[in-house]
Amino acid sequence: MDALTSFGLFAVSAMVLCYALEDHSLWFVLGFAGACVLGSAYGFLQGGWPFGVVEAIWSAVALLKWRKATATHHSGISVF
Repeated sequence: MDALTSFGLFAVSAMVLCYALEDHSLWFVLGFAGACVLGSAYGFLQGGWPFGVVEAIWSAVALLKWRKATATHHSGISVF
């Protein structure tokens, strides 16, 4: 397995793990967004630009979800 494939495996594994644990902590929502950035980088590096674009969009969606949940959490309203 070459370095790029290992990087992609790590990125996708981190995405799955963080997505599965999102209900446990807002940190996992942020981790999912970061893992999507890594997945996007992998997509572009391996030449699959559609995958890179989709992962970049997922990252933006996850960041917005995290910001909204963080704002709600700090206002005293429980999100989860």
